[in-house]
Amino acid sequence: MIPIKGQGRFFAMSTGIIPLLRNGYIRTVLMSTLFSQTGIWIRNFAVLLDVAETTGGDALAVSMISVAEYAPIFAFSFVGGVFADRWRPKRTIVWCECLSSLSVFAVFALLEAGAWRAVFLAAFCSSALSQFALPSGMKLFKNCVRDEEATAAMSLLQTLTSVFMVIGPILGTLAYERLGMDVSVLATGACFLLSAVALTFVPPDPKPSFASNNRESPAPSLLREMRDGLRYVWANKMLLKLTACFTLVGFGAGWISPLGIFLVTERLGLPPEAVQWISIPYGAGEVIGGIATFALAAKIAPKRLLMIGLLVDGIGIVLAGLSPALWLTMTAQFAIALLQPAIFVGNNALVMMQVDQAYIGRVMGIRTPLMTGAMLLAMSVAGVAAKTLSLPVVYALAGICFVSGFGLLLPLLRREDRGEPSEIG
Repeated sequence: MIPIKGQGRFFAMSTGIIPLLRNGYIRTVLMSTLFSQTGIWIRNFAVLLDVAETTGGDALAVSMISVAEYAPIFAFSFVGGVFADRWRPKRTIVWCECLSSLSVFAVFALLEAGAWRAVFLAAFCSSALSQFALPSGMKLFKNCVRDEEATAAMSLLQTLTSVFMVIGPILGTLAYERLGMDVSVLATGACFLLSAVALTFVPPDPKPSFASNNRESPAPSLLREMRDGLRYVWANKMLLKLTACFTLVGFGAGWISPLGIFLVTERLGLPPEAVQWISIPYGAGEVIGGIATFALAAKIAPKRLLMIGLLVDGIGIVLAGLSPALWLTMTAQFAIALLQPAIFVGNNALVMMQVDQAYIGRVMGIRTPLMTGAMLLAMSVAGVAAKTLSLPVVYALAGICFVSGFGLLLPLLRREDRGEPSEIG
């Protein structure tokens, strides 16, 4: 029998999924992610569209949504990481999802009372609770997933997230336009509650063996644990490089994030409505990239995934900034999105391999605000930089950020090629 072209590759991917889905934790987390992502996108667009409609498109009011979403990252991320290392991860995540759901229902009650500004509270509470849930989720991941399955499992979760990056805005807009604000808020609360219910099926947290012997010993102070976390990252040179690489990615993404519309109007000379022609290949690339990363996760080491992603994205960003033709810009956008999952999966998988179980929360609490802060800082000056330096120069700076991340990790690849022991897998 002659095999159909691509059949073997599909079979290999499907046989890779089946062993992963035998892991009860992965099945449960996929279901929980499905519910939580649905709730997040419905909430995001319900809040955005309702604020825009209520205020008549007031720019300050719309910008306050971003403040409500990003401020908790800087206020609670490191603290949340410390408590994630203290608390049992499953219990923490379930409680965070339950509290997110309760906060949304409380917002619904306030909206019914006529307090429309309560929509900002929904975004703030959900973002604040995420700073405790996300590091706990990574800790639970390390508990329940074997190292050899870590990259494939992260790729599978990243694929689901990538799909929602494409369908999420459509889903959120349809929910608001067809159901209205009140029903959208109730649907968001229900999705978060269903996510919490799904997470109750995660294997129970292991009880700390030292609990009975150390009941009388005082817990270390919050500040001391924060200092310990900073020292831990600083002392681990590979972890420090990965964190610096993650921060550079934040800078690079921030430079270009608000400027996509200007690629269309300034570089290509097309009307603003034509922005869809660079958005479509980007969305398709992200979904295909997630699937491809999952299919290749067992064959390519996470450091190679990361480095290929950084190099291709760096080149693609520079190409997009220089492109004078729509087809070339579309190709560059597709390539950038195609390798984006490889960057996040590779970086996170390497960090999980490097970090000791007791420090996962604090490491995540350090990395998240660094990347987010770098991205927001670059976004805040991108418009001014584009006017002062020109659009191609700003895109070149963004590409240099990605290539610099590649340069930070290049010695690892050279060491491996010489047959010397590598610090990471």
